[in-house]
Amino acid sequence: MRLLTWNIQWGRGADGRVDLDRIVAHARQLADFDVLCLQEVSDGYEELGGNDGSDQFAGLAQRLPGFTPVIGVATDTPHPSGRRRRFGNMILTRLPLGPVWRHLLPWPADESPTLSMQRVAIEATVATPIGPVRVTTTHLEYYSARQRMAQVEQLRQLHREAVGHARHPRPGGSADGPFDAVARGGPAILAGDFNFQPTDAEHTRLMSPIDDATPPYRDAWTLLHGEARHPATVGVHDKVLWPGPTFSWDFVFVNADLAPRLRAVSVDASSDASDHQPVLVELDTGGTG
Repeated sequence: MRLLTWNIQWGRGADGRVDLDRIVAHARQLADFDVLCLQEVSDGYEELGGNDGSDQFAGLAQRLPGFTPVIGVATDTPHPSGRRRRFGNMILTRLPLGPVWRHLLPWPADESPTLSMQRVAIEATVATPIGPVRVTTTHLEYYSARQRMAQVEQLRQLHREAVGHARHPRPGGSADGPFDAVARGGPAILAGDFNFQPTDAEHTRLMSPIDDATPPYRDAWTLLHGEARHPATVGVHDKVLWPGPTFSWDFVFVNADLAPRLRAVSVDASSDASDHQPVLVELDTGGTG
């Protein structure tokens, strides 16, 4: 199973040009992925640099036939013209798609005068040869450390809840309508742009123990590469937006159920199709792990 996560900055490359065809082409060149997690997808935001305001959720889905799109809108506001404008994340998968949850993350008021926006985590359970696997993608708050930590806490609690549901399935069948007991994956992948670095408190907190019954998240890079520095995912090509040293904000976490199946984690340093670099993980979903 190959999963690729990428903050595409609404398709704007280091050259300032928005090009969704380039995004999809670069992703396909990197890997024959089964699941694609995207952050910063827009619809109706002409004011974003280079953007024409088109519906990128639909545009990306059209460019990936054979993949089921899952849209997670964080910001949904009126456009001055009267239509809506949206901003958020996507999951596209060619694996059979099970239940989907769209979790609006906490957005506590911050007394400091700082910009912020609503954030979302998309959770989708996909069918694999080892059973249902839960994939979550998110993009945490950039400006407010208080809001970002609150969002980390919510991700931990959502993970605890999902593991509980996986271990204690509720009754119900298709004849019960919305009470249908669809499977929620226990094995879990959490991927996205977290707006924290490996040495930050939020990174440590996300992986902290939750309780005895919940296998915590682990940084996939560290599981395979130990103390080696996580490759940079920001500021590699776009030196206008990020003129300083390169750093890492984009990660993939897996819980203990999937840790033994982790086979590869890599960052593509060559793509200049966004201000972030894509991160690829590969997991063995055959045999006994």
